[in-house]
Amino acid sequence: MVLGLGNFSCMATFIHPSAIIEPGALVGADCEVLAGAVVKDGVVLGDRVVVGEYAVLGGLPQDVRFDRSVRSGVRIGAGSVIREHVTINRATHAGHATVIGRACFIMAAAHVAHDCVLGDNVIMANAVLLAGHVCVGAHAFIGGGVGVHQFVRVGESVMISGNASVSRDLAPFVMAAERDFVIGLNGVGLRRRGFARESVREIKEAYREVFYARGNIRAAAAAALAGGRYASAEARRFLEFFAGGKRGFVRARRQSDGGEMSADAGAAEQGADGGREQGAGAVDQAGCIK
Repeated sequence: MVLGLGNFSCMATFIHPSAIIEPGALVGADCEVLAGAVVKDGVVLGDRVVVGEYAVLGGLPQDVRFDRSVRSGVRIGAGSVIREHVTINRATHAGHATVIGRACFIMAAAHVAHDCVLGDNVIMANAVLLAGHVCVGAHAFIGGGVGVHQFVRVGESVMISGNASVSRDLAPFVMAAERDFVIGLNGVGLRRRGFARESVREIKEAYREVFYARGNIRAAAAAALAGGRYASAEARRFLEFFAGGKRGFVRARRQSDGGEMSADAGAAEQGADGGREQGAGAVDQAGCIK
């Protein structure tokens, strides 16, 4: 996302005397910047943003090749809460920004690396670590201590269990746990978003058609989408997600021949997707940010 950089003014309701707001940062109306927080040049805070104690927004990317002279930034959407000791690094490309959507809640000691894009209403619990270029869809919940590999896409309304590791793209509306395992649909999240009953039914059917298939999961999703059986926008977004990305996909545990698929079997099936699918084309952020 492109960031217009310039000489910004400060309009915050409350800035603690020990906080540091660098020249070139913009703080929106009715914000709170608490003790020891650092808001660096190129950061834009929307209205009503809270920045907790000793959080650092807009720090240098942790990339050994980064040119410090590059002008980039961080954008925080209105109503978001950034708790104590959170770090959010600025983007690596000139004129671009690391983006946090509206009404997000980033809990203590979490890290958002350079060039990440988070949709609206994302919740990240304590000590979540997002590597560079991660895309997180709207309404996702990421449990404490989760680590997410660089360039991974996390779909909308996903729920990730605490201390999980995610190194492949994670489809919308699912729950994930441990290392790269989908454990089912996020039914509670679907209900909370008020999706129509028919939409939820179609999501469930699409989930089974994709995740219970053997072989290439991308091809299974494309075939399901081309079949024309899915009318709801939500089910189609679920299927369209598999057309993008370059890292392969987190697979589901399922009942097969009377027993649960083992971790070894799941790893073997991941190989059918080619792991890093370098020829898959550009990342489709529309499947991730809504």
